[in-house]
Amino acid sequence: MNWKIIAIGLVVTAPLFAVLAFSFGNDPHAVPFMLQGKDAPSFKLTTLTGEEITLDELRGKPVVMNFWSTWCEPCKYEHELLQQASLHYKDRVQFIGVIYEDEAQKARDYLKTKSNFYPQTTDPESLTALDYGISGVPESFFISSDGKVFHKEAGVVSGPLILDKVQAMLGGKVP
Repeated sequence: MNWKIIAIGLVVTAPLFAVLAFSFGNDPHAVPFMLQGKDAPSFKLTTLTGEEITLDELRGKPVVMNFWSTWCEPCKYEHELLQQASLHYKDRVQFIGVIYEDEAQKARDYLKTKSNFYPQTTDPESLTALDYGISGVPESFFISSDGKVFHKEAGVVSGPLILDKVQAMLGGKVP
């Protein structure tokens, strides 16, 4: 056996195996989310009915904030699920819709044909979307009762995800 060739082979392949071993379990496409665990950026949004909502007035209650658009098919898919979740957690969690890069009238027309149990707001210059680092819709933010960003979900939320995140924000209390 030629120990010199085996040693050279190990020197060449060991770093490759180490890189592969330490990389498993990491999503190379995942974008780090810098707001996780930090204070949620404050906002002042206007509802489709003309009322103003600020993050400060919502303190003391967890918030689920969903950025969506009428032109976004996945947004339409998750709409009813979010509506039902808002009914389930009524009086314990505040749900807010933020219309992203869309016309308020289109949103009003769309919502006339759908259930709508929580405030839908406009973000005309996308300033709130910029503050939250929106890269596309749908995106949802779970904000704890003390105003910290608990979780961000890029893409369509599922029932189990909503249940898991909201339950955790409520301290694990069963609904």
